[in-house]
Amino acid sequence: MDDNIYMLADGEICRRIGMRIRHLRLRQDFTQMSLAEQAQISVSTLKKIEGGQISSFDALMRVLRILGELDIFSPLLKVEEMSPNEYYEYMEAVKKKQRRRATAKKHAEPIKPTEEESEWRMDGPAPDVS
Repeated sequence: MDDNIYMLADGEICRRIGMRIRHLRLRQDFTQMSLAEQAQISVSTLKKIEGGQISSFDALMRVLRILGELDIFSPLLKVEEMSPNEYYEYMEAVKKKQRRRATAKKHAEPIKPTEEESEWRMDGPAPDVS
């Protein structure tokens, strides 16, 4: 199996996975019925998986767990550690995103509206919006 996995069609990958599961099942001396029972799936679902028709990730995980092959997912579960530079950049980004709050200082003088702001004010009674 020296093929580049990225060059294979999805169906071919599923077919090869199914063949591998069948090989593992037989090597461990499981019948389809006993493996299906232990994995809590139907025999027809196991037959489909072995035939390359993998439509349920949950069922696939259950079968792999019983066969002792669940560790193939280990690379997907690894948490990559940050380098010191990455950590510093991350912390700087977090600091920049922190919310700024107004200071408690009182203004010495009341802020007077500018001429543009005062144009928005209405003189006279409020309009009837009913």
